[in-house]
Amino acid sequence: MLTSEVLRLAQPRWRIFAPGVLFGVFSAAAAVALLATSAWLITRAADEPPILFLSAAIVGVRAAALGRACFRYLERLSSHDAAFRGLTGLRVGIYERLVPLAPDGVRGTKRGDLLARLVGDVDELQNLPLRVVQPVLTSVIVAVAAVVGTFILLPAAGIALAVALIVAFVLGTVVNSRLAGRAERDLAPLRADFAERTLDVVSNLDVLVAFDAVDARLDSLRDTEARLTAAALGKASGSGAVAAVVSLLAGLATLAALLVGIPALGLATAGASGAAGAGAAASASAFGTIDGPVLAMLALVPIAVFEVFGMVPLAVGAWRQVRVSAARVADAVPAEVPLEIPVDGRVPVALPADRRAPFASALGAASLVPAAPPLPTGATVPSVSGDSTRHAPAIELRDLSARWPGAAGEAVERVSLSIRPGERVLVTGVSGAGKTTLAHALVRFLEYGGSYTVDGVEARSLPQAEVRRMIGLCEQQPYLFDANLRQNLLFARDTATDDELLAVLDRVGLLDWAEQRGGLGAALGEHGALVSGGQAQRIALARVLLTDFAVVVFDEPTANVDSDRADRLLVELLAAAGPERSVLLISHAEVPPGLVTQHLRLP
Repeated sequence: MLTSEVLRLAQPRWRIFAPGVLFGVFSAAAAVALLATSAWLITRAADEPPILFLSAAIVGVRAAALGRACFRYLERLSSHDAAFRGLTGLRVGIYERLVPLAPDGVRGTKRGDLLARLVGDVDELQNLPLRVVQPVLTSVIVAVAAVVGTFILLPAAGIALAVALIVAFVLGTVVNSRLAGRAERDLAPLRADFAERTLDVVSNLDVLVAFDAVDARLDSLRDTEARLTAAALGKASGSGAVAAVVSLLAGLATLAALLVGIPALGLATAGASGAAGAGAAASASAFGTIDGPVLAMLALVPIAVFEVFGMVPLAVGAWRQVRVSAARVADAVPAEVPLEIPVDGRVPVALPADRRAPFASALGAASLVPAAPPLPTGATVPSVSGDSTRHAPAIELRDLSARWPGAAGEAVERVSLSIRPGERVLVTGVSGAGKTTLAHALVRFLEYGGSYTVDGVEARSLPQAEVRRMIGLCEQQPYLFDANLRQNLLFARDTATDDELLAVLDRVGLLDWAEQRGGLGAALGEHGALVSGGQAQRIALARVLLTDFAVVVFDEPTANVDSDRADRLLVELLAAAGPERSVLLISHAEVPPGLVTQHLRLP
């Protein structure tokens, strides 16, 4: 995935983003107008004119004060609503992009780092519209309007204000870049490193305690925290320096307005002394001079303008952080899924491509994953709707090859196998022979070379969801959520009733155990810490039965079970699967005779 695409998706559509910008401009303009009108009103009131001459200014001050607060509220409401809507679409789009790649396409990223990318870095992307685009647009529009208005009143003051704003932008950006640039770029990676180390300590605390390695890991965590704190302080120092620069330039702009305004005020006074009434006004107008209230406006307007414009140098720093986070999110999702599918039997390196566009449903954007080849003429998708166990498909492998993305080894090459409906096939081999690789190729986590057909239809021509609806995988270490037994089963079929859940538990031999633990409300603990390896495999099989797969692939189901119980567990698992389902059993060891109908040994 490209960084530019992530940034484009993080920026809300202008139709929902424009109201926030408009309200922001109104709020900032009201702030400038409030200070300018107040300065004119106070100065003009010192001459004690009739109250009617001040009525418009009084109303203007009230309107600007109320408008500033009202428009500020509306700006916050609409801009954050737009940003959160864009963030929702971005999250959905990223997860839809990850689905075709998971699990094997994201194995190169550590868990803590991936969590930081998909949570912290995605959250950081909301600052693109809120702290980069909108502040820049609002500040530039209001600053240009203020410079034009000041120039109309006194050209020299307008030029001085424009120069001060340009100098403030350049100087503030340079100062912020020097003091905080590196810290802003390092914050996201340091947060990810801190999250990864924290997760490592928490997840492996029992092992660390057993090997007396807790203190070493905590020291490493403290070092990471110190670097993260230093980066945060560096960012804060840059923001403080920018605020100081902006305040200094605001004061200089006010001083410049006084330096060019006071002589013009004196010229107006001289013109007024030589004439009376309308003649004095005409003389002052002819010389392009100003009076006292206008001088007060020119002196105080820069303060209000710089308060708004001070967000621009900070927006440059926010842009650096947003871009780093966007790059990290993009790195977590490859730009495209390689589609080169070998047909001559050599080992491929690609992940499988799907027929549908992952981004289309959420964002309406074209997917970077091109469509897979269409179905052959006359072929139909094998159906498993309803009771899928009535039709276990025939699976045919011819010279199938597969391997992990980017790996030189851990591959299977030229495997040929026929699995008829209801058969039990045992796949054995030494560690590293490619047994798990074969399992992942069968459920389309990995692309394959050669031929792999399901009821005569090439698997790569089918949508991945259709293949996985027929063929299910029970992994060596099934993932169990830190929730109760009911929720871990409903994960497979959320419409199942309690009676159906109890029935499937009885089928896999867990009903008595569940009743002893308190029924479906029994807690399983984090990652299934409260259940044994055999019980975890039975729960995984219960999920398979609820999902009603026609073909089940067991990947080392007895790896975490005592040897004296392994054979009994295999017998019970295969019996629970039922004779109508096809079963592919992957094991590093031999199984009792009579349990399988075929035996494939990988070299």
